[in-house]
Amino acid sequence: MNTPMIAVHVAAGALSLASGAIALYSFKGGNLHRKSGTIFAYAMLVMTSTGAVMAALQPARLSVIGGALTFYLVTTSLLTVRRRAGQPFHGLERAASVVAFAVAIGAYASGFEAGNAPDGQLHGFPAAGYHVFASIALLAGILDIRMLLARDIQGAHRIARHLWRMGMALWIATGSFFLGQAKVFPEAVRQGPLLAIPVLLVAVTVLYWLVKTLRQRRQAQPAARGRSIPQANTGTL
Repeated sequence: MNTPMIAVHVAAGALSLASGAIALYSFKGGNLHRKSGTIFAYAMLVMTSTGAVMAALQPARLSVIGGALTFYLVTTSLLTVRRRAGQPFHGLERAASVVAFAVAIGAYASGFEAGNAPDGQLHGFPAAGYHVFASIALLAGILDIRMLLARDIQGAHRIARHLWRMGMALWIATGSFFLGQAKVFPEAVRQGPLLAIPVLLVAVTVLYWLVKTLRQRRQAQPAARGRSIPQANTGTL
């Protein structure tokens, strides 16, 4: 195993978890949120790419799939938050949808392979793990196609797309460390539910912000329609 690559992967992973936690719990739209979010995104790209390469050499197919999926989620989230309203979609955004479906197909195929294996596993992981990643990739790909067909994404939908993709990436990274690498923690910690708490906190927090963002959009729609009526009447008088 490439020792420098391991060091880079571990350093990027630690930076990802620290900056991701700050971005998740800091004031949204503030300077701290933007800076920590940027650090998180680029650290995640380094961590997932190095992790996928090392997993492919072992081999560990679930880690390859998880790394590719997380890299895709972070990349598309970055593209979403940085695009301007009305700006045409780039070829990279179209290619990303292909990546999502490719990951989904590979993950589903691996899941079926694991399910048909004598021990019900593939490279040490059961079919359920592959199917979870496959379902996430499939959902993301479908939402990509929907966005491309709409030819634009604005307002709450844009924020929600950025939020759930970055949040899902952080959730995968948190689960990979606290649950997937539980052996690095003392045995007393591994025996209880403590390692699952950070993973659960990330999931609950991301869900909270996602629901809040979409709810604000629904509340804003009636108000916007109400304002449009007087404007139209004023123009006809």
